[in-house]
Amino acid sequence: MPSVPIDRRSLPNGLRVVLSRDPRAPVVAVNLWYAVGSKNEKTGKTGFAHLFEHMMFQGSAHVEKGQHFSLVQGAGGTLNATTSLDRTNYFETLPSHQLELALWLEADRMANLVPAITEEKLDNQREVVKNERRWSVDNQPYGTWDEKLQELAYPESHPYHHSVIGSMEDLEAASLHDVTEFFETFYRPNNAVLTLVGDFEPDKAMAMIERHFGPIPANPSLPPQPNVELDPLPIGREVREVVPDKVPLPRVYLAYRIPIFGSATFDALEVGADLLGRGRASRLYAALVRGERLAQDVEVYPLALLGGASIFGIWATARPEIAVDRLEAAIHREIGRLVKDGARDDELDRVRNLHDSSIASSLEQVSERADRLSMYTTLFDEPERINAEMSRYDAVTAAQARDGLATYLRDDNQVAVTYVPAEPAEEAA
Repeated sequence: MPSVPIDRRSLPNGLRVVLSRDPRAPVVAVNLWYAVGSKNEKTGKTGFAHLFEHMMFQGSAHVEKGQHFSLVQGAGGTLNATTSLDRTNYFETLPSHQLELALWLEADRMANLVPAITEEKLDNQREVVKNERRWSVDNQPYGTWDEKLQELAYPESHPYHHSVIGSMEDLEAASLHDVTEFFETFYRPNNAVLTLVGDFEPDKAMAMIERHFGPIPANPSLPPQPNVELDPLPIGREVREVVPDKVPLPRVYLAYRIPIFGSATFDALEVGADLLGRGRASRLYAALVRGERLAQDVEVYPLALLGGASIFGIWATARPEIAVDRLEAAIHREIGRLVKDGARDDELDRVRNLHDSSIASSLEQVSERADRLSMYTTLFDEPERINAEMSRYDAVTAAQARDGLATYLRDDNQVAVTYVPAEPAEEAA
């Protein structure tokens, strides 16, 4: 893979800037990460980070409600935003001659959102988020799974204990003062990374950035990121919950606390996850779906987090007439086989090829390059990590992957949430 060029700059107000010129196509990706996610929320005020993702599209001092979308789309571009436990990001991809439009829009809402926030807009977006929760969580089959895993895997005092979308009660209680305080605390240039990737002249682009973002004041009282260590890292016991729900088939979710994103052990467990669950030739898919036909599907994923522990997750849906206990036992059996025997050379070659192909393909998109550069700068202050994604993964040995699985995929470090079809009386209750 060709090396991604990286030109690091910064403004006196603390805004970190990453420029990566690529003139192959006349487009530019603008990507802005704020180091604020659900982990930064206070007790009783959950869901604020995600609520603000919505509020940021409700207009600012010089932009009418909804015009962020109409202006960018009218210029031939696309835009969106996402929120996670560790960050919130906003991004546009436009024709390169429209770069300044995106920079002006992002700077205007960073500097001038508060004057445009009204009770009406807050009430409107509060209802939008509540409906989103109803649709994606409360009324969706298996929809509460990630919320339950977080609650059970992390203690109540931990910033990952609650979900990104927040609770209905906290959303209902959010006041105009609360959301304004949240914005003025975290949506500051010294808590942000701005990345440009594509067809632009770096010095001209930097002049635009200085013009639009330079006058925005920093927050000198920016609170430090929460750093709740989990010692010991393994949970120390097995945690189980059975959830009767309106689901068509039983499904088991397993989660294990593992070392944080960026650590060598996380890299090893990423390889272990792919050996177990990536593709039709993976251990769990081959055994549970294709071989014994116990499961309709199976997924394995490492959830990359920074606050004390990441999560190694597995879920599988039982086929009709298959007992969910039998399915879970088969999952553990295949994990045990991989731990006992280790990965074969051909298995390692397969997952390395799949991983490297996926990385190479995604980095062909300027938007993906911009997002990863923002991520590595926000989380590690090291955008150069983008050029080592393949080498870090490819350097993991079979022994390291096996050791990681053996150390953390244990019964005394396991959260198991099992969804079963509810009986009519349970549904009515």
